[in-house]
Amino acid sequence: MDDQNKNLILATALSFAVILVWFLLFPPKEQAPTDPNAVAVTEQVAEPGTAPTATAPAASTATTAVVEEADTDAPRLTIDTPRLAGSISLKGGRVDELRLKDYRETIDEGSDIVTMLSPLGSDNPYYALFGWAPGTGLSLDQVPGANTVWSVESGDTLTPQTPVTLVWDNGAGLTFRREMSVDEDYMFSVHQTVQNNGDATVTLAPYGMIARHGEPANAKKFFILHEGLVGMADGELTETSYKDAADFDFDPREGARAEVAQVTEAGWIGFTDHYWMATLIPAAGPFKSASKYDEARDLYQTEAVLQTKTLAPGQTVEADMSLFAGAKEWETIRHYQNDKGVPGFIDSIDWGWFFFLTKPIFWLLHTLHGLIGNMGWSIIGLTIVIKAIVFPLAYKSYASMAKMKELQPKMEELKKAAGDDRQKVQQGMMELYKKEKVNPASGCLPILIQIPIFFSLYKVIFVTLELRHQPWIGWINDLSSPDPSSILNLFGLLPFAAPAQDSFIAIISLGILPILLGISMWLQQKLNPAPTDPAQKMIFAWMPWVFMFMLGNFASGLVLYWITNNTITFIQQYSIMRLHGYKPDVFGNIKSSLARKKPENK
Repeated sequence: MDDQNKNLILATALSFAVILVWFLLFPPKEQAPTDPNAVAVTEQVAEPGTAPTATAPAASTATTAVVEEADTDAPRLTIDTPRLAGSISLKGGRVDELRLKDYRETIDEGSDIVTMLSPLGSDNPYYALFGWAPGTGLSLDQVPGANTVWSVESGDTLTPQTPVTLVWDNGAGLTFRREMSVDEDYMFSVHQTVQNNGDATVTLAPYGMIARHGEPANAKKFFILHEGLVGMADGELTETSYKDAADFDFDPREGARAEVAQVTEAGWIGFTDHYWMATLIPAAGPFKSASKYDEARDLYQTEAVLQTKTLAPGQTVEADMSLFAGAKEWETIRHYQNDKGVPGFIDSIDWGWFFFLTKPIFWLLHTLHGLIGNMGWSIIGLTIVIKAIVFPLAYKSYASMAKMKELQPKMEELKKAAGDDRQKVQQGMMELYKKEKVNPASGCLPILIQIPIFFSLYKVIFVTLELRHQPWIGWINDLSSPDPSSILNLFGLLPFAAPAQDSFIAIISLGILPILLGISMWLQQKLNPAPTDPAQKMIFAWMPWVFMFMLGNFASGLVLYWITNNTITFIQQYSIMRLHGYKPDVFGNIKSSLARKKPENK
């Protein structure tokens, strides 16, 4: 590899290192915590005319209808499915207590199962509401709101086999019913009807709303992950962070900072966390999709308001909406998209800018896991497949590098003949490359390709739920977390625990995998002699150990991938270069790098 080739590799590696160090040292700033229940939200009504176009006068659709205070004594209906546990409050008919039976907060034995939704009065209220916004001929107290106490018409426990029906009579001729059902996974179906037994025509608009008081306490706030508001409107995905939602322009028609979109055909809107999501999915468009933030109350809301309906005496109208509240499992979400017609639902997983790489990489990893049954071995298998795919390019690259080594004596002769004339040296080398049909830049291609693959796999390992709490072997019990072993306690031999992963000292608390990573990078370097330039020599000498510390707190799965990649690269490069006549002197290069430089005689 000539100096030009080494400079390009060095620049690429240093740029990669700078990016990593920057985001490690300067992560996004966390906002000061706020009391989510400091001020309650009351029902508000905006100007009429903001619902999607309908044949009847539009209903008022500012549906910020949240109870003023928690009511812990409100009657409840139990939710009990194979994967969900919780309850529905009959006050407002709110889905406000939900836990995920299949997932625990930590890998510790006896850890609590994950809480998905929480009622008002809890530390982080987060819940879903459904109702009707009043239009012509109706006032707020004549439609069911967040304070309305419903009666149970049928069912006492919501299960996949037993739906429940709630009923409320407004005392002015309207009877409201709400039938709620749930499937085996995470999808609730809400079928609302209104029967007009009065003698006047009225208009009203059905809606669904998800309310979240304050930002979630466990938000990661990391640049590679989107957490916040998420929605799909006619095929266009929208991701809005909590910070950006707080910067919405104030909309007097909505009574809060808001962004409103009119969805013509289909879509959905809600909130996404790292691994969990709550989303409203109207049965069909058109509908109004709204994202809101009430600054005074620190309240985030997402709403789906369906078309205004006209209800003549003796008529009944109905509306359907679904609520997804659960884990962002790839297979489950894909099932809802492909089999249940939820458009673009798979994009609720944050695939990032390199989605054209992250999606197929995850699919391959998921498929291998289905065959192998262990995510760690699946990552190794994924690495082998990726290396096989890029092998033709690697072969050409390493063959070119071997040829460059063969040309090294001729290059040295050119340098001696040209003396200090650098232009003459470059011209001579270009002629030599052309004559011998060698491309000096081809040695950099595997490295340049490796960078987007690395970032894509990092995204997959960090974002996707399928790697959460997945073990590999022995001490590696969670591939989505850093290696828990530590050199500071001799990997468990000394009688004290390793420092916490979020502590400052954790950066020097290297585990076994990061150390193996540093060694693998160091050995890969020894396929070639050290650069003659002293500055380059020093940088190359330190690079493996700098990366070892930098990646020490990265997910174990990512470090495992890089170790496997380095090992395969070493074997490929060594074999191909020998095949083309150049025999890398690995042990000699190691010996020369460890030998002390003799002092020059003065």
